Amino acid sequence: MSATSRYWHICRISLKSQRAGYEYSLVPIAEEFYQQNVPSSQTREMQVFLLSYFYSFNSAKAGFCLRCYVSEPILKACQKIDSLFSGDKSFTYKDLLPFVLNDDGRAPIILDSDRKTQLILDENGIAKTSTFKFFTVEVLRTYNADARSMSLDNWVYLQTKQNSEVKDFLSEFGFQNLSDWALMNRARPKQIERLSVRDRHLVEVFHSVYRRDRQNHRQAGAKRCPDPSTAQLQEMLKSLQQRGVIIKTPVELTKELKHVATQLRQYDIWSYREPLEIQDPDTGNYTTRVDLLNDSQDELDVEEREIIEFLHEELKLALVGAIEQQISDRLSELQKSRKYAPLANQFIPGLQLYYCQQMPLKDVGPKLGMSSWDQTRRILNPGELLSKVRTSTIQQVIEKILSEAHSKGLTEIPPKIEYLKTVVEQIEAFADAEIFQEAAEEIRGGKSRSLDSLYAQELRQNINNNKSA
Repeated sequence: MSATSRYWHICRISLKSQRAGYEYSLVPIAEEFYQQNVPSSQTREMQVFLLSYFYSFNSAKAGFCLRCYVSEPILKACQKIDSLFSGDKSFTYKDLLPFVLNDDGRAPIILDSDRKTQLILDENGIAKTSTFKFFTVEVLRTYNADARSMSLDNWVYLQTKQNSEVKDFLSEFGFQNLSDWALMNRARPKQIERLSVRDRHLVEVFHSVYRRDRQNHRQAGAKRCPDPSTAQLQEMLKSLQQRGVIIKTPVELTKELKHVATQLRQYDIWSYREPLEIQDPDTGNYTTRVDLLNDSQDELDVEEREIIEFLHEELKLALVGAIEQQISDRLSELQKSRKYAPLANQFIPGLQLYYCQQMPLKDVGPKLGMSSWDQTRRILNPGELLSKVRTSTIQQVIEKILSEAHSKGLTEIPPKIEYLKTVVEQIEAFADAEIFQEAAEEIRGGKSRSLDSLYAQELRQNINNNKSA
């Protein structure tokens, strides 16, 4: 199938093709709309055009094109999930398709003005709330189509993996979606040794307090791995202080522990061929699942594992460097601008009000003597700053990965196109999932936003460093 024909062929469940479980079906209304309206052959431009029509003009026809397009990566995501769990697992990707490949490409669907609800058009073109939610439309509804977001294909993959029905289905076979505290509690030496020194201290102190109390929780009939209590967090803070790790409050400690849990969760994603564990309901202990191959870890090439080990560390280092560089570049750009030079010295204070005091842009301007909201946006432009930091961060990590791979003989310099494409897609998806998707959502959150992302934390740190310098 050609790249463009993906916009008018929908992948759907097939009862006829029992071996594959799916088929591609022509959607004439999508083909007609695409051929008559889409002006470009460039993937990004085509998608921007179609998404604009779907979101802004309530075009069900553009929606058909997009629903066709995302159906294929949904299928591939299911196949990928299948491949992640080798061995006699008693299910295949075909068992996952009914949860996410539930669109036959027939019903005309648009979104309401708030982009929260799927609406179905009747024969007279009147929109009514749809009683059935198409997963293809849900993926499109939640996608951030601006230039700062991850690619649509990567977004589809992540949303398919995170689909609640898929996760519930997998949990029946021992693939639990463990909470942050369960992940921290069961962290194994192989995982811990991959963390930074500071993060290893966090895990060790967490284990010394949380594991000690967990037996009592189970005996008292409490839920598995509850949130750490205030008393537990305070005890951890004291133990960390003795180790030279200074964290001021239980709230800050909770955030740092959750960040470590995210790294442990990514370990399971990247090291998917290592046996997973399940919890014995009687003892509460974790044991290796017998339906996965016990020697599968040996299949993972040592050099590849070593690259994965420092990925988290390199991502954070690159983020810190990118923030510092982009703030410096923006400040220099403002100072050289004839129009905005008089207000260049308000750039750092403006970021401080926005990210440290969580003040909306419309209130930042008057505080700093700016004439209008538009002028404030042009000077601070937190969205553009995020976009540039993302680009710089990903570029730095890709360069580190390629350099490491080359030093271990895994690739040549310059790398082959397919290898480079794979690396770029994986790093983009990883960086977006870890940092930039949450950071972008914060900016769009308006007054209710909570600036707790890793990006916001590191930006605040940079601002505070600038103030004290």
